[in-house]
Amino acid sequence: MTIQTPQPVATAAFTDANAAVNRLEEIYQCNTGFLRDRFEAYLNGEALTSRVRANYPFVRVTTATHARLDSRLAYGFVAGPGVHETSVTRPDLFKPYLTEQIRLLIENHGVPVEVGLSSEPIPIHFAYRRDINVEAALADNEKSVVTRSLRDLFDVPDLAAMDDAIADGVIELAPGAPEPLALFRAARVDYSLRRLYHYTGTDPEHFQNFVIFTNYQFYVDAFVRLCEQRLASGQAGPEAFVGPGNVIMRNARDGGGTTGTAPERMPQMPAYHLVEPRHRGITLINIGTGPSNARNVTDHVAVLRPHAWLMLGHCAGLRNTQRLGDYVLAHGYVREDHVLDRELPLWVPIPALAEMQVALEEAVGDVTGLSGFELKRLMRTGTVASVDNRNWEISGPQVIRRLSQSRAVALDMESAAIAANGYRFRVPYGTLLCVSDKPLHGEIKLAGMASEFYRQRVGQHLEIGLKALERLKHQESERLHSRKLRSFAEVAFQ
Repeated sequence: MTIQTPQPVATAAFTDANAAVNRLEEIYQCNTGFLRDRFEAYLNGEALTSRVRANYPFVRVTTATHARLDSRLAYGFVAGPGVHETSVTRPDLFKPYLTEQIRLLIENHGVPVEVGLSSEPIPIHFAYRRDINVEAALADNEKSVVTRSLRDLFDVPDLAAMDDAIADGVIELAPGAPEPLALFRAARVDYSLRRLYHYTGTDPEHFQNFVIFTNYQFYVDAFVRLCEQRLASGQAGPEAFVGPGNVIMRNARDGGGTTGTAPERMPQMPAYHLVEPRHRGITLINIGTGPSNARNVTDHVAVLRPHAWLMLGHCAGLRNTQRLGDYVLAHGYVREDHVLDRELPLWVPIPALAEMQVALEEAVGDVTGLSGFELKRLMRTGTVASVDNRNWEISGPQVIRRLSQSRAVALDMESAAIAANGYRFRVPYGTLLCVSDKPLHGEIKLAGMASEFYRQRVGQHLEIGLKALERLKHQESERLHSRKLRSFAEVAFQ
C-alpha cells in the first residue's frame, strides 16, 4: 500500500531554545491532528485505500569536540563528538523542560540544535490525549467501513519500541545511528502518560516536580486536609489542588470553586497534586503495599523528569532500642524485593544522596525541635531492608540472620524499589520511614495500638516530608541532580 502522510517538514537549525520548542510543537500538533482527522474520517465511513502515517518530531545536536562550557553540570551536554538525537512527544506538556535542556545544549557546545521529523511513527492511540479503545470505536460505529485490520491502516503501539534500553545502558545502535539524547523515546513517554491516568486517576498535566510516595491512606487524608485548608485560606503559592477524576479546587485568592467529578471507584494508586506555578508544587501518590506497585508507578512517573521523589511510609523497627513512632532515614538498602534484579543487578550500589539526606534530617529537626545528638533519640540513620514477603517475620531463622548480617535498622516492602528506580532513571530519591511495629521484639501492630500510633505520628511525619521538599525547591536544580546518578557515557537531557 502507498502511505498517506502530512505535508513534509524541512529540518531547521535553531540557536534560540524557545524557537526550537515552538517548532517541535508545530510539528507535533500538525501530525497528531492529521492522524485524528484520518481516523475519524475512517470511523465515519470513508474507505482508506492507503496506509496512514505521521511521525514524531525530533531534536538533534551535532558536535565535533569533547569540549563544553561548564564542567560542573551533571546534564546539559553530550558525552562526546557525534550526532545525538531524540524523538519528542507532547512539547506542550514538556515545554519548560525541553526549553531548559535545549538552551543548555546550545550554551554548552556553542552549536545550534536541529528540529525535524523523526523516523518514529506516532501510534494512532497516542494521537489522542486520553486512552481510547479504537477497536471498540470501530465495532460500535455503524457507518465505518471495516474491511481491514486497524494495523493495516494505522500504526499501533509497538511494545518492542517502548523499552528502557537507553536508561538501562543496554541499547544497541545500528552502525552510523545517532546517539540517544534523552532517556526515553517519544512512544515510551506516551505509553507512560496514559498509564499515569489509568493508575492514578489524574492527567499528567497536573503532576508536580516534587513527589511523595506513601503506602498508607492516613497520609493521603492528612495531605488532603492540609491542601484544602491552604487553598481555602487564600495562601500565596499554590494555585489549585487536584484529586482523582481531575477534581480541581482553586485557591480562594483566585476566586475559589471546585470543578470536576470524583470517580465512582478510586484508581489503584490515587494521586493528589498541590499545584504551583511551573510545576513546582507537590504530588502525593498512595502506592499501596508491595514492591511491584512501587516499581510500576515509578516506571511511569520517571518520564515526567521530576526533580525529587521521597518515600514516606511505615516500617518495622529491627532494633530493640527503637520505639514506635521513631523515624528511620535510609542511607542504604537491602534489596530483597527482586522487582528490579534484571534491570539493575544487586551488585549495583544505591548510594545516599547528600542533598536529599541533609534536607530530610534538617526537616526532622525543624519539626521536632531537636538537633545534634538529641535528634538520635527520635531518628536513626541506617540501612533499610525491603522484602517481597509480607509475612517475613514468620519465615524462619534464615531471614532473621540475613537481616542481622546486613545491619538493617528497619524493614518495609517499597523503599528499595523506589530508591533503585530513582537511581536507574536519574531522579533524586530519599526515604524517611516511621516505625509502626517491632515484630522481632514482641510489639506487633494491633488494631487499638495502631490507631493511637497513627493519631500521634502521621501529621508530623507528613509535615517533615513537606518541609524537606520545600528545602529542596530552594536548591538549584543543577545541584540537586547529583552526578552520582549519571554514568560516564550519559545522555544530555536531565
